[in-house]
Amino acid sequence: MSSLADGYGGYADLASAQAEGTDYRVHVRPFAGSSIAVIAPHGGGIEQFTSDIARAVAGTDTNLYLFEGIRQAGNYAALHLTSHKFDEPRCLALLSACDHVVAIHGCGGKAQRVLMGGLDDSLKISIGQAIARLGVEVDLKGHSFPATDPNNICNRGRRGLGVQVELTLGLRLHGPRDAVSAAIRSVLLNLPNELPGGDQRR
Repeated sequence: MSSLADGYGGYADLASAQAEGTDYRVHVRPFAGSSIAVIAPHGGGIEQFTSDIARAVAGTDTNLYLFEGIRQAGNYAALHLTSHKFDEPRCLALLSACDHVVAIHGCGGKAQRVLMGGLDDSLKISIGQAIARLGVEVDLKGHSFPATDPNNICNRGRRGLGVQVELTLGLRLHGPRDAVSAAIRSVLLNLPNELPGGDQRR
């Protein structure tokens, strides 16, 4: 099923068709000293609850980016810029200074599942294992969202590696969203060069 957003070649096309402040908003919160960025490129009304989950994962001590649909209706059709075309300049600027990028997404499905993607295999596995310990089904491969394109926004950080976390609608509506968010955050704050509060280990 095609939509208006399917025809966008990038953010410039979206911005020429939609009005910032009326159709969508961008939230950027840099945090000095943190090498982690948590992003929700399809936040607000585009993919329900992904903004909330990204905020919970980021806490107050890592970099956060949200692109949020704020239309009364039709957010997905008008604003879902596919991840390998997502090149919003403020997001790219934030990621250029970050070593670890986690993108929070929503996908369909009644079952409570998490589909892991991205080119950062080590971090992807660690996050997947942390979520699986909650009793949530986690797929690391063999699904429709591998996020292996180098242009995928999750892979646009300083190292060219990142993680994409796809949460089914069933999980976002009825599952342990807070526990999943906390599990992801715990993994990020235990990365070798990261401490709570944004201070990096030397």
